[in-house]
Amino acid sequence: MAASHLSSPVLVGAFVLLINCLWLFPEVTIAKHAGITRHYKFNVRLQNVTRLCQTKTILTVNGKFPGPRIIAREGDRVLVKVVNHVSNNVSIHWHGIRQLQSGWADGPAYITQCPIQTGQTYVYNFTIVGQRGTLFWHAHISWLRATLYGPIFILPKHNVPYPFAKPNKEVPIIFGEWWNANTEAVINQALQTGAGPNVSDAYTINGLPGPLYNCSANETFKLKVKPGKTYLLRLINAALNEELFFTVANHTLTIVEADAVYTKPFQTDILLIAPGQTTNVLLKTKAHPTNAIFLMAARPYITGQGTFDNSTVAGILEYEIPSVSSSSNPSIKNLTLPTLPPITGTSFAANFSSKFRSLANAQYPANVPQTVQKHFFFTVGLGSNPCQKNQTCQGPNGTKFAASVNNISFVLPTTALLQTHFFGQSNGVYTTDFPSFPVVAFNYTGTPPNNTMVANGTKVVVLPFNTTVELVLQDTSILSAESHPLHLHGYNFFVVGQGFGNFDSKKDPTRFNLVDPVERNTVGVPSGGWVAIRFRADNPGVWFMHCHFEVHMSWGLKIAWIVMDGKLPNQKLPPPPSDLPKC
Repeated sequence: MAASHLSSPVLVGAFVLLINCLWLFPEVTIAKHAGITRHYKFNVRLQNVTRLCQTKTILTVNGKFPGPRIIAREGDRVLVKVVNHVSNNVSIHWHGIRQLQSGWADGPAYITQCPIQTGQTYVYNFTIVGQRGTLFWHAHISWLRATLYGPIFILPKHNVPYPFAKPNKEVPIIFGEWWNANTEAVINQALQTGAGPNVSDAYTINGLPGPLYNCSANETFKLKVKPGKTYLLRLINAALNEELFFTVANHTLTIVEADAVYTKPFQTDILLIAPGQTTNVLLKTKAHPTNAIFLMAARPYITGQGTFDNSTVAGILEYEIPSVSSSSNPSIKNLTLPTLPPITGTSFAANFSSKFRSLANAQYPANVPQTVQKHFFFTVGLGSNPCQKNQTCQGPNGTKFAASVNNISFVLPTTALLQTHFFGQSNGVYTTDFPSFPVVAFNYTGTPPNNTMVANGTKVVVLPFNTTVELVLQDTSILSAESHPLHLHGYNFFVVGQGFGNFDSKKDPTRFNLVDPVERNTVGVPSGGWVAIRFRADNPGVWFMHCHFEVHMSWGLKIAWIVMDGKLPNQKLPPPPSDLPKC
């Protein structure tokens, strides 16, 4: 009898259905305890999407734009099965996840893995350790993250409350950019001609351009709220190339988290968020609103000299007030856009970023390295490469645009650095002589040098396990001073200081905040200034660091760090999984 029950078609069908549900609907695996395993399946497919009255074919995950959200709790293990159904090579990065001893799942192509080729599958396998808040995932190869991105919600462990008032609802707000053109064609043309790439046609909120763009009134993000409630807005800047100011008309925002780390709360009417950054804010709605609808708006903060998309994306905050009819409220066309800083608002940017502080309490300490074993000073900025013979280039003075760290423009290898490091096969792939300081010192933010040429190579920095690091990132004015949002994979770091002009190694460290500096994974290097960060190299592997402006990364503003294994078994990087993609 037992055998006949086990072979029942009904039971077999139910078992198959359950397995499919575990992949497609990860919420069915939610249990009331920490440390469960959550399964997701990402099918990368082409999908026709219409924006700005134009229909184009874009890459999506599961046919969604933006892509599906990952939801997990601190301590959970996450398995994401990515299946590539398109002709492009694909890799996915879980932006901000520490990836402790799981560097094989970090995702940047040719750094921790070879890309997933057409028809191939790869399971990203990682555990969320000591993190809670908002992060996001995105493609990490060429410019595919223009459409391949989505949110990551990390909830606290069960019965652990937020260190702020519990919100009535949580809402993702993801900023992006929309191109009518194919973004792969855009960057390929720019790299071929040496010129700056064409700019986007619109900014988006949750994939929607909003009423200020041509024929987009019906493609507007609308947040419906009730009076006297608190909403947690999970803000993510997934735009390719622009930092963005954001505000909600006649409402105050309370910032409570940055890059999945709680902060000391502070209020602001306007915030700035760079590509790669996430910010959680509380919005308390009015008890007795005068209108039913208010505009929210975002527009760029620009510091460079090149062309840019100088448009504004708007969304709607709409109160659900039964006593107020829609006919008694102004139309969207009659609403005044909320005031935002000028697009060159560097003073606002500096003042705003200086307000962030870690909670630094007993439950959420700020473990800032108090002593430093290894000091680095990296200049970051633009430069040029010579034009090839018999070619006319459209970059500065007939050259090609380039970008560099310590005047070295990073060249991606054709195989993954983590594999070559792990198996001791680095010969001909990379060298370990990346300079800790600029080879030639100059007035970094003053009159630029005559020679703007950069060196090119695949050079890495090697760190012994558990080294405490202080890194000063210095903007340069070689072609133009410009802010640079720098993202470090595999680590959070503490922003201990920042300022304008050239970093003074004698005076500036005396003003460092070593008590409660903000902890982040992406920081803006001020235009014409510097920022200092500290971290402990306690995560073995190969870790990418790069500007999160996609155009700057394409031009070479990136490096890789190799952190060696520790002495204990739990400090060593495990071997690669069997399904790791091959080049």
